[in-house]
Amino acid sequence: MAAVSNLYIDQGADFSTTISLTDSNGQILSLTGYSAVGQIRKTYGSSSVAATFGTALTAATGQITLTLADTVTAAIDSGRYVYDVLITDSSGDKTRILEGQATVTPSVSR
Repeated sequence: MAAVSNLYIDQGADFSTTISLTDSNGQILSLTGYSAVGQIRKTYGSSSVAATFGTALTAATGQITLTLADTVTAAIDSGRYVYDVLITDSSGDKTRILEGQATVTPSVSR
């Protein structure tokens, strides 16, 4: 089961957050051979993607950094969205590791 964490994203600003993964014994999960994808959509059933996170994996430390550039966050209308992050291992098995709401707060400065 995926962990639940809500994100707050400032419209028009760079966004970055890092996820640290551990196995069932609390040990760092090696991400060697893994890939990751994360998307934001208005609703779970939405066919259009509001944004796709940039992902950087650090295999040895079990960390995934999610990023959105300021130009990407500026293009997202303010409001509440949903998101999730999936990892895929070298054999193609997919695991949803994180999900929740993503709130994009409007910007005054441009």
